[in-house]
Amino acid sequence: MGGAAGHGGGCGPAVSAPSPGTMSPPKENVSLLFKLYCLTVMTLVAAAYTVALRYTRTVETELYFSTTAVCITEVIKLFLSVGILAKETGSLTRLITSLKENVFGSPTELLKLSVPSLVYALQNNMAFVALSNLDAAVYQVTYQLKIPCTALCTVLMLNRTLSKLQWFSVFMLCGGVTLVQWKPAQATKVQVEQNPWLGFGAIAVAVLCSGFAGVYFEKVLKSSDTSLWVRNIQMYLSGIVMTLFGVYMSDGAQVLEKGFFYGYTYYVWFVIFLASVGGLYTSVVVKYTDNIMKGFSAAAAIVLSTVASVILFGLQITVTFSLGALLVCISIYLYGLPRQDTTKIQPSETKSSKERLATV
Repeated sequence: MGGAAGHGGGCGPAVSAPSPGTMSPPKENVSLLFKLYCLTVMTLVAAAYTVALRYTRTVETELYFSTTAVCITEVIKLFLSVGILAKETGSLTRLITSLKENVFGSPTELLKLSVPSLVYALQNNMAFVALSNLDAAVYQVTYQLKIPCTALCTVLMLNRTLSKLQWFSVFMLCGGVTLVQWKPAQATKVQVEQNPWLGFGAIAVAVLCSGFAGVYFEKVLKSSDTSLWVRNIQMYLSGIVMTLFGVYMSDGAQVLEKGFFYGYTYYVWFVIFLASVGGLYTSVVVKYTDNIMKGFSAAAAIVLSTVASVILFGLQITVTFSLGALLVCISIYLYGLPRQDTTKIQPSETKSSKERLATV
């Protein structure tokens, strides 16, 4: 779903939540039942997005243009963010003033947010390439590489440090993903031609994008007191331009010939719905959950994706896949364990990024 909960997560998240390695924001006093509800939603969105996207790329007879789906997602997220900002400002006049000042009157800020926009656009397109070539369960496990990638970006860009247990869990996660990819599980019901190496390459690009863009967006958010939704609007405006350019470069001639919405079915719209509405919703409820709950959600999403893949795509689970998935789930849990305050932003001059990495 984004940076963390944003354009990319399991589901192309929309809004950047605190990156792995940051301390969770102070939790509001909410009931356990509500927390479980939030957890369930996060899990279902992540699993459903992956499985539904895989289904549309392998079962549909008339294949839609994935670049147009990414573009439509950005448009929906823009309108949703404007709606939420309208509620936040309280009146149409204040909304228009806010948009004039912060969006249309701030070309420099728009340019600043075009960086994560470009990276997120690439990430979201890579998700379609990956799920066209890899099973949903294999994708879900491998995509957890976003955790070490985000951790590295957090250390280098935000001057944070990670505990030894976190670094151990990062290496364990990489080992688990290696096992899963060693002999990728095959899906017997999928007839389309696939290239697992292309799929893995696409995930590699996606997780690098996710890590960098999520941390970059967090840095921009914390550099001023500008509203999160204003920042999102700035990012989605740039995102629409970037994704339209992607449509033109990748599928321009065919889109002109067949139409922008060629091959769209209810399932495709469902994927777009999950990527936009689901991603935004997850980013809102994420403040009510802690790292352990988020880790549990990621592990549960892996299990659900695996079960769905067995039923829908005839996935044949191997020993290496099972062991690798288990290692990934354990590492996510270990990474999110409460720890002493190892995540404060350190003054740059006290320790260089290279020194912090060398002491691991």
